[in-house]
Amino acid sequence: MADLAGNPGPRSRPQFRNIHVSQISQYRLPLAGFVSILHRVSGALMFLVGLPFILYLLQQSITSEISFESYRAVVSHWFAKLVLLALIWAYLHHFCAGIRYLLLDVHVGVEKGQARTSAATVLGVSLALTLVVFRTSSRWVYYEAETPGR
Repeated sequence: MADLAGNPGPRSRPQFRNIHVSQISQYRLPLAGFVSILHRVSGALMFLVGLPFILYLLQQSITSEISFESYRAVVSHWFAKLVLLALIWAYLHHFCAGIRYLLLDVHVGVEKGQARTSAATVLGVSLALTLVVFRTSSRWVYYEAETPGR
């Protein structure tokens, strides 16, 4: 009957197959999917690493002068700075991606091109804000450490 109406008939639908673990490195994830995975990773990082670490630093900074010196020693170590940088990125990426998902929930930017642009914007803005916040906080910590009279 489709032949009588001039239609060539139903088109064949694309087949989606499950990929094997060995094929994961060859699979190309779209940018929006990459942002989605990073959103989940940043949330887990903040909860599992960030919360205990930040609470420990808070306790060390407000207990006594001796514990404050311990706090300064911990924060001045290169590994602690790396962890703080990762936590700053996790917070800012999670925040920016959360705003993107709230806009997607109200059907703003759901077209393919707009979604790709918003995903790239989230990555760019979160990385730029991370650098700004980390540089600003590093200057503040060094300023506090160099201030005489403490």
